[in-house]
Amino acid sequence: MSYQDPISDCLTRIRNGLLRGKKTIDSPFSKLRFELVTLLVNEGYLKSVERKTEEDKDYIQISLKYNDSVPAIRELKRISKPSLRRYSGAQGLDAVKNGLGVYVLSTSQGLMTDKQAKKQNIGGEILCEVF
Repeated sequence: MSYQDPISDCLTRIRNGLLRGKKTIDSPFSKLRFELVTLLVNEGYLKSVERKTEEDKDYIQISLKYNDSVPAIRELKRISKPSLRRYSGAQGLDAVKNGLGVYVLSTSQGLMTDKQAKKQNIGGEILCEVF
């Protein structure tokens, strides 16, 4: 199966899993997806992530996080799309939902949140918004 936009696919799988109240979901493996999901785990939006292999196919098993049966992620939105890329310098990054959410940026130093990018004064492509 080929996907036009692997990041959108991964975000949609997470969104759908949360809407259905699932404990875990699977997504095809790629370094970028794994790094993105690991960042969301480190930020406290997801419970855990694990790389698994089945029948010579690698995939990511993502454990979704809930607080009293309410999803930890309220909003998960793709910002930069293949058809329209969005870039920002460190100074151009506004707070997401008054600092309650984060942007995930793809920078020359790897994936990081908007707060980390501002601290290191690095800009990059705004992949998604998480709240």
